[in-house]
Amino acid sequence: MCVVLLHNSINVKKIQLGEFEEIVLLTVGVLHGNAYGVNIKDEIEQRLNRGVTIGALQITLRRLESKGFLKSKLGDSNENRRGRPKLFFEITAYGKKALKYTKESRDELWNALPKLVLKLN
Repeated sequence: MCVVLLHNSINVKKIQLGEFEEIVLLTVGVLHGNAYGVNIKDEIEQRLNRGVTIGALQITLRRLESKGFLKSKLGDSNENRRGRPKLFFEITAYGKKALKYTKESRDELWNALPKLVLKLN
């Protein structure tokens, strides 16, 4: 039993997401097929009324890609971008698993929260 729990905790640790990682992954999903840096940044800022620096976003996108949660592909280049192609991101199966785990964990906590705790009066 202990071996199984240890094994599960190792797997869980590998798929745990930080808050901003979760937001970025979800936003890539929202933008399905049109998720590239500036578009992801704009979507987060508009939906969450939260400022995002392009540097922090790029670091997070690269980290999520290195963890296997995202994959990227180059789009077509055009004159507006001086011949540079956009880099589009897509959630991998592993990224979907991480999002599912995160949602289930949060839902479990929310469902366990006594109603009295949220009462403001």
